[in-house]
Amino acid sequence: MRKKLVTSFLIFICIFTIDQVVKYGFANFSWNVDGPYMSLQLAYNYGVAFSMFSFLAEYLKYIQLTLVFAGIIYLYKNQDLFMNYYIPVGLLLAGGLSNILDRFTYGGVVDYFYWHYGFEFAIFNFADVMIDLAVVLIIYKQIKLAKQEKKSKEIIS
Repeated sequence: MRKKLVTSFLIFICIFTIDQVVKYGFANFSWNVDGPYMSLQLAYNYGVAFSMFSFLAEYLKYIQLTLVFAGIIYLYKNQDLFMNYYIPVGLLLAGGLSNILDRFTYGGVVDYFYWHYGFEFAIFNFADVMIDLAVVLIIYKQIKLAKQEKKSKEIIS
């Protein structure tokens, strides 16, 4: 348990720090760069994914913080779940809390990756990528566990 908790915490610290340093650079030093496929361009997202719920901008940080703490309490009460998903949990918490800190610091989430080749895509940030990676890891693990359960049921039958 301790090794997995430390690993998750180290993942959290690394991802959170990298994300906040990069966002600080974009917000304060104009690191904008235009490219043929993707640009680095500062934008603030006052909503959630694709700017949904931006009308709740003032309250989103509190709503999201409440959801994160509810998730932490849930994981504390279901430690076996944390043990199975400690890497994605570290990624999710780092990305989520970094984006929430942006709302308190900058008034909105600092986004800067802008894909514009072939189609226009939303502007996103490193924390968003880490959250997506965590979801992919959770889905992968779920599929893997489902296959193992199916295989063990076939052996028993």
